[in-house]
Amino acid sequence: MSTSTYPLGGPQGNTGDINNWPMLKVIYRTDPEKIAALLPPGIEPTDEPNVTVIVYNFPVPDVPEYGVLMTVDASHNGINGEYTLGYGIDQESAIFMSQEMNGQPKFPCDTTFYRVGNKVVARCSHQGYTFLEFSGEAIEIAEHEPDFDMHEWWIKVSRAAGSDITAGFDFPPQVVHVRSGYGTQHREHVSGQLKLLESPWDPIAKMLPMREQLSAHLWWPTFKDREIKLAGKLDPDSFMAYTDVISGSRWPGFMGAPKSE
Repeated sequence: MSTSTYPLGGPQGNTGDINNWPMLKVIYRTDPEKIAALLPPGIEPTDEPNVTVIVYNFPVPDVPEYGVLMTVDASHNGINGEYTLGYGIDQESAIFMSQEMNGQPKFPCDTTFYRVGNKVVARCSHQGYTFLEFSGEAIEIAEHEPDFDMHEWWIKVSRAAGSDITAGFDFPPQVVHVRSGYGTQHREHVSGQLKLLESPWDPIAKMLPMREQLSAHLWWPTFKDREIKLAGKLDPDSFMAYTDVISGSRWPGFMGAPKSE
């Protein structure tokens, strides 16, 4: 039974206010070896080979940020959490500061996300390629979710200055532990299917193929607190193979672009 006090449609606010926008959260199962291939040594797979995709529109700091978050279940230092492969966002201003300060893997992305009645639509594109789509319908109020902590793992690293891309690091790789405390105002089950589309710039369809969609729902979170801190060094030599990425994400690439086939 749900303990939400809101009807289907969720919390309402002032007309046009995005503070009450829900997030679309989809979880699916992929192949364990696909997740393992993306994790640098020091970040470990968990028993659940799950991928989480969250599409949102949220004020950062006080203007709308349309975005998509892609993570895989992973652990570090015995703490189960999620290794973040990328935040695709439409705010250029937040990309570079977030990377430089905390290693948050943000990259530019165009996101369409809206609800009309009970219809829910999301679409994310980058470099002219649409890499995921969702279309569905909110069908019922979901069971209330108790307060929880989300643990994300980011990587803060800076290569050595110069023209030799194999020269090592000025700031060797360290894990950034992001602990976010959440409550839940309201949740709704959504009947619909996440579609992963081929894209060289955002290769989620190729590198994390969907084997089974486990859930899809709209989530109205309550943001309680957040702590970001360094959580340990990674071996620089072992990490070198994971240094080249696509844009600001953690997808494997070459000099910021997709690898040549």
